[in-house]
Amino acid sequence: MPTRTLLPCALALTALVAALALTVTGGGTLAHRPPLYGWYALDAALFALALLLLRRVRARQVAPLVLIGSVLVAGAGLLAPPRTSDDAYRYVWDGRVQAAGTSPYARTPDDPALARLRDPGLFPVGDGCAAWDERRTAAGDCTRINRPAVHTVYPPVAEAWFLAEHTFGGGVRGVQVGGALLAVATTGVLLTVGGRSRRAALWGWCPGITVWAVNDAHVDTLGALLMVAGAGCVARRRAGAGGALLGAAVATKLLPALALPGALSGLLARRPGKDDLVLVAAALGTFAAAYLPYVAASGAGVLGYLPGYLREEGYEQGHLDRFGLLRAVLPDRWAPWAAALVLAAVVLWVLRRGDPHRPWRGALLVTGTALLLVAPGYPWYGLLVVALVALDGRWEWLAVPAAGQVLYLVGGEDAQRVAYGVALVCVLVVPVLRRLMTAAPARPTRGARPEMTKV
Repeated sequence: MPTRTLLPCALALTALVAALALTVTGGGTLAHRPPLYGWYALDAALFALALLLLRRVRARQVAPLVLIGSVLVAGAGLLAPPRTSDDAYRYVWDGRVQAAGTSPYARTPDDPALARLRDPGLFPVGDGCAAWDERRTAAGDCTRINRPAVHTVYPPVAEAWFLAEHTFGGGVRGVQVGGALLAVATTGVLLTVGGRSRRAALWGWCPGITVWAVNDAHVDTLGALLMVAGAGCVARRRAGAGGALLGAAVATKLLPALALPGALSGLLARRPGKDDLVLVAAALGTFAAAYLPYVAASGAGVLGYLPGYLREEGYEQGHLDRFGLLRAVLPDRWAPWAAALVLAAVVLWVLRRGDPHRPWRGALLVTGTALLLVAPGYPWYGLLVVALVALDGRWEWLAVPAAGQVLYLVGGEDAQRVAYGVALVCVLVVPVLRRLMTAAPARPTRGARPEMTKV
């Protein structure tokens, strides 16, 4: 009976959505983190249970169930304002500034010339400025915008998205709704691209969608959507559309550039063809075209706070706080170079041995390896990994964004090494166990007669 196979999974999915709703509405904030530990662990366990039970659901019921679950998981993130990140407030401000005719790369949020654009939602008045997402500007004003004294760090496609969100409602609630729409749209694309509906649940039901993509509304979700759509076009030999989408993804958050080697999988094992050239040209052309309007308005200012951000987050020599696994075995000054060398080797392997029919496989290998090497402290960077896992099916890579979440909550160099070390072990060991289980001969049932060997 269909109910027998569908009901357990539906119940597990309902429990997952309920737990996510409680996580968002009362599970803690960035200022009060301990409750989040238990809620996140429960969310992860229910996510795994729902995925296991999904394997028992009949094939024709899988896609509708995955899509409905994706809507519910995304909707849970809309139940409260952002609780673990204040980036959404910057998105609202950048959209508002652009709508007023000013480039976000030209003026900072605390610039007195933009004081007319302030409102109590972004610049609270009279509340003591003591909340976890509030801070003082140099002039003493209270604001929810992070780094109010610096220019925006986001690339132009992200800025265009912020402007669109402002046009269609604006405000933090509008940004969250935009994140939910992007998350569900990504699930829809995954259902059509990957070829296996069950894999789309790895994205659509992931607790990170509720927290990172919707409640905190990180624009990385837009990059993931464009990347997935681009990979699907590449797999179907639509090089121009695929390259354009991948170029737009890179112009959203830069990190999707790690997926480009996957799009060129096997390039070094064959003679480059027209499709390869079209893909590269379309990606570069789209990336450049996205920047042109902002370069015209702001010149070199389009780099925004990116150099300062890299220094602040510990990615530059002399300020290293990242590369935790490499720094455990190498001197600090060698860690970035060793990371670049390892990543280059992985890229070359993908370009020579990658499967052009499954460009997401090479993209996942490069992207996941890069995050393991760099060990970022922001889990939403892993949204790209989650999307690629949903295409490729190698769930062990979900340990990488999970490591980022642990580091984000706990902090510290020891947590960085332990969290990403566990992720590395998971990525290396699970494939070995999978091969052993696949290669193991089936045991004959009790009482079965052995087959005669044909001569």
